[in-house]
Amino acid sequence: MKVNGVPALVTSLVVACAMFVAAVWWAWPRLSGPGRRAVLGRIGLQLALTLTTGLPLLLAVNGAYGFYSSWHDILALSRDEPVAAARGTAERGLIVSGTHSWRYGGSADPAVIGRIDAVTVRGARSGLNGQAYVHLPPEYLRASPAERERFPVVLALSGFPSTTGVLIDLFRYPQVALDAVRAGAMRPAVLVMMTPTVAPPRDTECVDVPGGPQVETFFARDLPEAVAAHYGLTRDPRGWGVMGNSVGGYCALKLALRAPDAYRAAAGLSASYQAARDDETGDLFGGDAALRRENDLLWRLRSLPQPPVSLLVASSRKGEKQYPQTREFIGAVRAPARVSSIVLDSGGHNYETWNREVPSALQWLVGRLRTD
Repeated sequence: MKVNGVPALVTSLVVACAMFVAAVWWAWPRLSGPGRRAVLGRIGLQLALTLTTGLPLLLAVNGAYGFYSSWHDILALSRDEPVAAARGTAERGLIVSGTHSWRYGGSADPAVIGRIDAVTVRGARSGLNGQAYVHLPPEYLRASPAERERFPVVLALSGFPSTTGVLIDLFRYPQVALDAVRAGAMRPAVLVMMTPTVAPPRDTECVDVPGGPQVETFFARDLPEAVAAHYGLTRDPRGWGVMGNSVGGYCALKLALRAPDAYRAAAGLSASYQAARDDETGDLFGGDAALRRENDLLWRLRSLPQPPVSLLVASSRKGEKQYPQTREFIGAVRAPARVSSIVLDSGGHNYETWNREVPSALQWLVGRLRTD
């Protein structure tokens, strides 16, 4: 039973109702007397009621925002752990820890649906490790080394908090890409899927934190170099794009604007345009006001020369609090940068809305990438 499915939500509601009825009509009268046993029983009953009545709410919130894609993710029992480098290999770079088991369209044949590698990227410059899934389309698997260099590459980032699995199970990036290629709407591309949280549990907003984790360096330098070297892909930034939702969308747009020598196209779905400051982030800039401004995307567009990048922003007129800033962002883009947009009449900061945007955004992004 999927954690984000209707059956799980309905089952949790039934259990909650049954628990409430049992507590009122059976358990509570029997535990109403004095004595330590009765008191402990009432405490246990209250805890059980809290858990069973709270679970439907948690499942509903998870279903709306897509934080976790499986029960194992919620219970922290399933994680892509780094694996030790084999003897004689470099300490840094990309290490494949296994192959993700999946099916689509009734097939599990890599020649039909491609292959998804579970990998660990060990940053040579940043010193950070990040776990990712890499979807290699079937066309890549049967291509020659020279042909593989012409495949575009898309880095897909989730929001915060989240897990890498949501990009396959909820956002369905590989499935969307396969459908688009089969429909002739997009050419095959290699997908690198991960969360922006490479220094957990801190939400670093893809910032090189002074005296802390160098997350921008990881995504702008370490990851492209490691992926390209391992899979024989282009290092031409014109062949690399990045997209994401929420915090991942902010990271995507920022990486293109701050590191155009790594990514020449980016798409931000429900993106913020400034780095947050809260309990999860802490002070990301060490009190440096200039550094904070440089990570403010609206300030960059208005105050600095714009690089030759293609940008896409997606929002909704109703349901998205960042819609006014999205309009400001669109209006601030100047040549040689270019901007496109997806604006829904209504939506929200949730995966149902993002799933309406991902197919068009992915096709747009791959269409802007050049590898010839």
